[in-house]
Amino acid sequence: MPDATLLRGIPRTVWVLGLISLCMDISSELVHGLLPIFLVGTLGSSMLTLGLIEGAAEATALIVKVFSGALSDYFGKRKGLLLLGYGLGALSKPLFPLAGSAHAVFTARLLDRIGKGIRGAPRDALVADVTPPALRGAAFGLRQSLDSVGAFLGPLLAVLLMLLLHDNIQLVLWFAVPPALLAVGLIVFGLHEPARAVGHAALRSPINRASLRRFPAAFWWVTLFGALFTLARFSEAFLVLRAQQVGMAVTWIPLVMVLLGLFYLLSAYPVGRLSDRVGRQGLLGAGLGLLVIADLLLAAGNSLFCVLLGVAVWGLHLGFTQGLLAAMVADTAPADLRGTAFGVFNLLSGVAMLVASGLAGWLWQTWGAASCFAAGALFATLAWILLRVHPARTGYPERP
Repeated sequence: MPDATLLRGIPRTVWVLGLISLCMDISSELVHGLLPIFLVGTLGSSMLTLGLIEGAAEATALIVKVFSGALSDYFGKRKGLLLLGYGLGALSKPLFPLAGSAHAVFTARLLDRIGKGIRGAPRDALVADVTPPALRGAAFGLRQSLDSVGAFLGPLLAVLLMLLLHDNIQLVLWFAVPPALLAVGLIVFGLHEPARAVGHAALRSPINRASLRRFPAAFWWVTLFGALFTLARFSEAFLVLRAQQVGMAVTWIPLVMVLLGLFYLLSAYPVGRLSDRVGRQGLLGAGLGLLVIADLLLAAGNSLFCVLLGVAVWGLHLGFTQGLLAAMVADTAPADLRGTAFGVFNLLSGVAMLVASGLAGWLWQTWGAASCFAAGALFATLAWILLRVHPARTGYPERP
């Protein structure tokens, strides 16, 4: 199918969800591109503190998804939870420039990530609800691509504002508020979802025996693989600090996230579309290989060029993996439990993210930057070996 025809075939709801993600990512990545420098440089936090804050925040987002996904299955509606999640994200943005301590930053970051957790599983489940299976990889790839446009524009805006406002980080952080409010407005006035039947006669915990038994072995393989893979993917805040360590000026630091977002943007949709034709796992294996290369460049590189090359390859690995993992969850989960499935997947990934970022912060603080990136390469290699030795069966054709 030609690209233009295929894009027209992707449902309007997916496009709107992508635009909502784009706006919120402009806001979040403007903050994220400056927050490590703000914490470590301005507020004097340690690398271990940074790792624990980032790990706890990201883990909270992933763990909350298990409950929001199950609730969206129960109510048969996703939009209300999306509004709550994006609303909390918007509410957290003014708290960052007002923060005067690491504790205040942690509170703002936690609130922001709780919002992300509430909206994540219902959003992914809604994409799966409205998209035919033959276009699912392309749909998830498109949403990821629009999301990564925001990840590209947010840090770029941060750089321009840092230049205009003479490196006043706290003042620049205020500019994260308007795009977050725009995302909320798009949900209220632009997002429509199809009617769905209520999933359960009574509201129960998503972690219950009856629901978990309905998930096939292929789903559990994808979930366990995702947790192992997450151990290799600690917070991207460490990429920002690695660039500063090799001499990048504070004004230009957000360009690290610009570069990452650009390569994520360029790869996510083409890889998602290709996976619908040739299968997910070969491309996922390529993504793991890219992560190993990125970690090795970041560990060994003592020049800014080498570190930025590692960041670019890291962005490519995101494009090769994030949409594919989401599509594999959708491929292997029962249709009426998709929200719960994304929640369970992210529950285990959340625990792994907390361990990974805490470990990365401790390794950096104790043994230096190279050790945390070397550990990431090791975990990525283990995940690649698992993928080769025990491939999953997702119902899509896999090429040798």
